Amino acid sequence: MALWQERSQSILGTQSASCGCRALKKRSGTGWGAQGTDNTGFRRPQLDCCVKNGCRAKTESVETKKQPSNGGVYTATSEWTLDYPPFFAWFEYILSHVAKYFDQEMLNVRNLNYSSSRTLLFQRFSVIFMDVLFVYAVHECCKCIDGKKVGKELTEKPKFILSVLLLWNFGLLIVDHIHFQYNGFLFGLMLLSIARLFQKRHMEGAFFFAVLLHFKHIYLYVAPAYGVYLLRSYCFTANKPDGSIRWNSFSFVRVISLGLVVFLVSALSLGPFLALNQLPQVFSRLFPFKRGLCHAYWAPNFWALYNALDKVLSVIGLKLKFLDPNNIPKASMTSGLVQQFQHTVLPSVTPLTTLICTLIAILPSIFCLWFKPQGPRGFLRCLTLCALSSFMFGWHVHEKAILLAILPMSLLSVQKAGDASIFLILTTTGHYSLFPLLFTAPELPIKILLMLLFTIYSISSLKTLFRKEKPLFNWMETFYLLGLGPLEVCCEFVFPFTSWKVKYPFLPLLLTSVYCAVGITYAWFKLYVSVLIDPPVGKTKKQ
Repeated sequence: MALWQERSQSILGTQSASCGCRALKKRSGTGWGAQGTDNTGFRRPQLDCCVKNGCRAKTESVETKKQPSNGGVYTATSEWTLDYPPFFAWFEYILSHVAKYFDQEMLNVRNLNYSSSRTLLFQRFSVIFMDVLFVYAVHECCKCIDGKKVGKELTEKPKFILSVLLLWNFGLLIVDHIHFQYNGFLFGLMLLSIARLFQKRHMEGAFFFAVLLHFKHIYLYVAPAYGVYLLRSYCFTANKPDGSIRWNSFSFVRVISLGLVVFLVSALSLGPFLALNQLPQVFSRLFPFKRGLCHAYWAPNFWALYNALDKVLSVIGLKLKFLDPNNIPKASMTSGLVQQFQHTVLPSVTPLTTLICTLIAILPSIFCLWFKPQGPRGFLRCLTLCALSSFMFGWHVHEKAILLAILPMSLLSVQKAGDASIFLILTTTGHYSLFPLLFTAPELPIKILLMLLFTIYSISSLKTLFRKEKPLFNWMETFYLLGLGPLEVCCEFVFPFTSWKVKYPFLPLLLTSVYCAVGITYAWFKLYVSVLIDPPVGKTKKQ
């Protein structure tokens, strides 16, 4: 405990700015993680040279020192407080011992705006190095893909296509290696846990997911899929011929084993804080409900449509004099500030409301996973729906959370044409919604080129893979996806030269969020319909 208390006082933070990216300055400290570690670097060194001259890293500060043992989770060195679970702080603590060999000054927690080339070098290569886990996880996932659809050429094989869709995912590339975060190895843990479940190595899958939760708690979104699938397919060891559960096959030993794995991981992570009576403060940092319903840039989900409708109704109400301007709430949801606000016309939304909506949205997929078992593929579809439902209705959702649905959906896209269609709509729309993260002129051609390359490859490769089946898009879907082009032209090239730029500066972000919300909502609904109408797969043998 003494060792933990001393090490838990280490404060590691990362503050980065890249070519005009929002400087999401974030700190972790005293034994549990940061609001989000921002690091620059590129998955492929070739890309590094394309933009490194235009990027500038500010401090990655790491300070290891002794403080009062109860002061850790209350530290407020800067306004960016901790909101990652404990394992991420241990990860940063390890990084701090490597960082000192690059630049000792970055370890001073007071250097809020410190910058150096060595700091930038460390940030980039630490991200690249951690991607080794992601690459290994992709390799394991590719081994789980059915090889029935085997093309003559290597580039037409499902495993090759999947590896490209995951390793060169545009969204992960810009979020992790331009917008500075360590999501690569975290998604590697998730993909590795999925692969282990496909390989029927359930205990390993449960262990990797439990560890993942204590690195980043956003993965709680998909925890219901894991819990139900492990209970249904591992704790119950057999099904009836019609696919329904055989209740007398329940294994108490397997339940206890799973529970023990989760308990030990959680005890290692949270035990020291429980002993110090700091768990309430930890949870208050992990779930900061005072930040408001939406982020500064609305994530393209249901609440973006809800906010936009409220905005339209308020404008109409003011024009028709149905509303009193003096009664309009001062906290504007289009101000760009992260804060709580009141809707003008529609009822304001509370955290409890979003929780109820999320649970209602998730329940049908959980129901199907239990009563209509479809093996690991059914689990993967349920996991994707849990991620999408949480993205659609969650509280203060970040636009980057769409990757939590896109990456597992990649595994489904190479196995069935219907899933490929949904994947392409979701991916194209979700990736475009990340464009506002990179908003300066030098980044404009980079993000457009990278997204075009990934999108063109995704569509062409999946069309080739399913060329014997019906087209992947109908006319309406094609029209919608093509509409992203004019939207980008209007937002980037037309709007800056109009008089609306001063009066309505939020308009490009609003249009982007709302337009993408329509596509993501459509993909979510289409996937749900597919899951609900698919018949169960009857199995009598043990899973």
